[in-house]
Amino acid sequence: MTVTQQMTKWKLRGTGYEFCNCVPGCTCNFSGFPSSADGSCKAFVGNFIDEGFCGDVNLSGVKAIGIFDWPKAIHDGGGKVVFVVEPETTEEQIGCLAQIYTGQLGGNPWAILGTTYEVAGLVKARITLEGSGLALTLNAEGVGKGVGDNFKNPVTGEPHEAQITLPDGFIWQKGDCGVGSFSAKAEGLNHNFKDSNWILYDFDWAHDK
Repeated sequence: MTVTQQMTKWKLRGTGYEFCNCVPGCTCNFSGFPSSADGSCKAFVGNFIDEGFCGDVNLSGVKAIGIFDWPKAIHDGGGKVVFVVEPETTEEQIGCLAQIYTGQLGGNPWAILGTTYEVAGLVKARITLEGSGLALTLNAEGVGKGVGDNFKNPVTGEPHEAQITLPDGFIWQKGDCGVGSFSAKAEGLNHNFKDSNWILYDFDWAHDK
């Protein structure tokens, strides 16, 4: 007799703040391979969860950041990640996020991404956001910071709007693109990149079967 495992239902809906070391626009979204100088994928990605749950655990209002380090393309694996959550995040909430972000509970994008890295650590730090639109700063106190801005028209200096639409995107379907810089240092990972990719997007992820 075949036994079907019943996975815990979960949902995360909110805003994503993605800084990585690709050139702006991130060729991973098109060809699957990084446009960074060394072919690696290093990133500082914030998830601000407006509405979320995992089983009976409420995840609404939780903020999390992932500091990612893949030596090559994401799908080649071998990556490491350090997660950052705020000090008041409960152990129940952390346990749920750990299962979601490592793909243990199924559901994209994490059922795919979670197979490409090992978790190098968890850090608790105050997470703040200053600014609006693409001109903002995402900060994990004492750990790392991402600073984003609009593209600028080379003639007038005015903000230059750019968007990427991915109808079949499994992380996001519409991203507002700009240029950013980020740095982060935690649990053996050390990133520092300037004038690289920065994308702002809404996410709506779930596993409800």
